[in-house]
Order: sequence, then structure tokens, then C-alpha cells
Amino acid sequence: MTRQTLSWMALFTALALPGVASAHHQAKEMDGMLVTPDPANMTLYTFDKDAGGKSMCNDACAENWPPLMAKAGEKNEGKWTQIKRDDGTMQWAYDGKPLYTFIKDKKAGDKTGDGVKDVWHIAKP
Repeated sequence: MTRQTLSWMALFTALALPGVASAHHQAKEMDGMLVTPDPANMTLYTFDKDAGGKSMCNDACAENWPPLMAKAGEKNEGKWTQIKRDDGTMQWAYDGKPLYTFIKDKKAGDKTGDGVKDVWHIAKP
């Protein structure tokens, strides 16, 4: 076997191991703020009305401020925790604050939700 073949085999073996392929973080830091973990890098926000590890943004609010949803099998890690939403789905929170995107942000770097109604703020690590 060639060295390249062995490298690919090692990669596939590592990805097959439980937990190795899981995301290290549920979001990432970029320019001093938290952004979505996908290639879109959309700005994440917190909502001042959320309290006690509970999201107060449901129904029409969640249509405008989509929650950063947790996928089955993802685990809490450090300041990253999951909260149960009113509809029973799981949402990511950072340092106890549920995280959301904003429907009016269209591309990475957009921050149009910051300061909306003085209750929405860019999430920072």
C-alpha cells in the first residue's frame, strides 16, 4: 500500500470511531462573536427575556429568530449546553444563554439583529 492509501484508511477509521467525528463545538468564534458551525458562519444572538436556561422565543418569535438546534447525539461540552424548548426540541445554549440566528441576516458577517428592540444581542464567547 502507498503512504497516501494508508493516510486515507487512517482518516476513515478515525471517523468511524464513536465520538471522533462529532463537532468539537456547536458554534465557532469569529471576529469576537459566536457564529453557526456550518460554512454559512451566520451571526448568533442572545435574547434578554430568556432566563433560567429556558427559551422565551417561541412560535412567531422563533420564525424570525431561528434557534440554533441541537442534533440527536450531540453532547454538552464545557459552557455549551442544550435546553429543551416548549415544543420538545433541543436548542444550544452558551454559558446558559440560548442561541439564535436572525432571519434578516443573509450572509456571513451580517449583524442586523444586534440591538433589535434593545433585547437582542450578538452572542460573544
